Amino acid sequence: MHDEAVTHYEDMINNMMLGHEYLLKEFGIKPKIGWQIDPFGHSSVNPRLFADMGIEAWFFSRLDAENLNQRSIDQSLNFIWRPFSKHFGN
Repeated sequence: MHDEAVTHYEDMINNMMLGHEYLLKEFGIKPKIGWQIDPFGHSSVNPRLFADMGIEAWFFSRLDAENLNQRSIDQSLNFIWRPFSKHFGN
């Protein structure tokens, strides 16, 4: 994942591009799964950028406590985050 301290989406893209280029050059792989260990909140830009970069799944560790509790009750902890659903369809 990109450096979570960047403040602009172009920096997110550049960070990811450099990381993906390194992994492809050194190991011959292109990541399909992302993991944000301890972000300071999740930008609504992330799911769109990650999807556009070929990331198919994304795991993160912070979720609002109320949201987490309700999802635990509903057994809906796995979900598709689509803040820009017009880009991905229904």
